[in-house]
Amino acid sequence: MDGIVRAWVDGWVVSRGAAPPVEEPWGCTIDVGVEHHVTRHVFGALREETEEADGAAVRKVAGAVTGTGVWLKVFREPGVVGGWLGAGWWVDPEPGYLMTAPLTPAAGGPALPDGYRLRTWSRGGVIRAMVAAPDGSWAARGQIAPTGATAVADQIETSPAHRRRGLGSAVVRTLQRAAAGRGAETGVLAGTPAGRALYESLGWTVAAPLTSAKFMGPGGGADAG
Repeated sequence: MDGIVRAWVDGWVVSRGAAPPVEEPWGCTIDVGVEHHVTRHVFGALREETEEADGAAVRKVAGAVTGTGVWLKVFREPGVVGGWLGAGWWVDPEPGYLMTAPLTPAAGGPALPDGYRLRTWSRGGVIRAMVAAPDGSWAARGQIAPTGATAVADQIETSPAHRRRGLGSAVVRTLQRAAAGRGAETGVLAGTPAGRALYESLGWTVAAPLTSAKFMGPGGGADAG
């Protein structure tokens, strides 16, 4: 597997408490154990010159899937991946992004609006950050899983009622700084189009496109998402 993909897999497994990844010739398989996310297959190549071989691998793996709740993660554009899949697969039309950033202990302190409160804690190898609103309600959150030289940021969210106030930036900076303090040198995350601008403003760069596909079963497919 490509090194940055392996780093993402290792950190994501720790972050989500999933089963250890099982290595495959084309990438790895992870058992997650949730009804709508039973298992995920992550394909390990990032290079465009491997596209033909990647397509053959995706078709083979997807063709063997018979149970619902199985996901594929492929480092190609949605339009390309959709052409490799048969009936019953829903392909997220929004492209995701595998992103990386250098981590330093001096990532910048959180700047929160008056009345907001930031708390961090660590449990099970995962560092978590939460921002509470002035009335005590949830405003933003995120977590990061250091696994040696790399750390995977995950589940970065801001409440719709509290967006555009710098809360997401404060959470990401806090997590970056905490992971660097644990010895991590490179951050990795899977971003959405909505989150990409935030991450790029904080020094993250896109390493590859990332497409998500889910098996919906007979009658599922493009309109099932």
